Amino acid sequence: MKNAVTKIGRLKLPSSVLNTLLLISLLPLSANAGPREQAKRMHDRLAGVPPTAEVLDQMATSIEQGDANAAAYLAMENPAYYSVTLKNWVTPWTNEDSDVFAPLNDYTATVIGIARDDVDFRQILSGNIIYVGQSSLNLPAYAIDNNNHYQAMEDAEINLKENLIESTQTAVSGLPAEATAGVMTTRAAAKSFFKDGTNRAMFRFTLINHMCTDLEGLKDTSRSPDRIRQDVSRSPGGDSRIFINSCVGCHSGMDPLAQSFAYYQYSYDTENDPDGLNGYLSYNAQGQVDPETGTRVQAKYLINSNNFPFGFITQDDQWHNYWRDGLNKNLGWDESLPTSGFGAKSMGQELANSMQFAQCQVKKVFKNVCLRDPQDNADRAQIDTMTSSFRSNGYRIKQVFADSANYCKGSE
Repeated sequence: MKNAVTKIGRLKLPSSVLNTLLLISLLPLSANAGPREQAKRMHDRLAGVPPTAEVLDQMATSIEQGDANAAAYLAMENPAYYSVTLKNWVTPWTNEDSDVFAPLNDYTATVIGIARDDVDFRQILSGNIIYVGQSSLNLPAYAIDNNNHYQAMEDAEINLKENLIESTQTAVSGLPAEATAGVMTTRAAAKSFFKDGTNRAMFRFTLINHMCTDLEGLKDTSRSPDRIRQDVSRSPGGDSRIFINSCVGCHSGMDPLAQSFAYYQYSYDTENDPDGLNGYLSYNAQGQVDPETGTRVQAKYLINSNNFPFGFITQDDQWHNYWRDGLNKNLGWDESLPTSGFGAKSMGQELANSMQFAQCQVKKVFKNVCLRDPQDNADRAQIDTMTSSFRSNGYRIKQVFADSANYCKGSE
């Protein structure tokens, strides 16, 4: 059977040849790759588009002079670094399906803005911060119950590098400052992770996206089960051994931390808007009482309370980190912080100040730029070096992109 043939301009190549060429393009540069080849790779990996001749010359000169960092930052001046590379990097974090094609939203725009402005990246889990489009763009105003503002930016292919401005969630959505927790309290995150359920999804996907581990990786059956809610059966399927040897391993640590979300809900019209497209993040502020719980706690925290009536009943948003001891002490918690607190903001600070958080961001950037996970001792040493630099130099994520591009640019 003849190979399928693909046209490239006026040239016809067999698909087998095209596949070979694609594989070659992904191989490491040869040992004698010079500054121009290295500059081209750095630009391709960071911006995702070819550099102009002028930019390539400038980058190559910087590399020749021993300043690969300047070359990387020049590549990141290209608007495609923000609208393509960063957008595609962040978007999967905003939804449970990890869909890279999800629309631009306040979660994605905020991380892009934080990266652009060298804001301390820990703010993504605790800051009263959000990025919106310039008012001069004549966009629909930011709204708490739709994504029209960001959808219009995407439809018009707005330059995100030039047209995102920093604001506060308090200013644009009215959320009390003490209730803001970075991307966790954006509308996009609420729609994906606070909608329905018991708010455990927000905690689980925060672990996946920002701590690089799912709950299975944190199971520790040695922790006390005293804060596990009523909806968790102590004898699933009639077998208490399953709870003792499996369920308790995740819930004993998760439930005390997810209590920080007790006052949050994604509210929407379940009959006329079953997908929650026009829903909004609601928060029970001081003085508000949920009619079902009699406290500020959302009713969802009492879902299936008859599964085990003697389980923990959530009365407020006080969280405790039971994982500071036991197997998960190796996540590198900041000992200068308290082991408990109130609300999502302080819980986000607890996560973001861990060694695991910093290392997770570095590993994600490394994979994005180098197109692979760390593979050998040299890669792992580089991850350690970049993590240390990230933590000691203001948690600037753009610098991690630059360092990764430099490391993976190829040898001279």
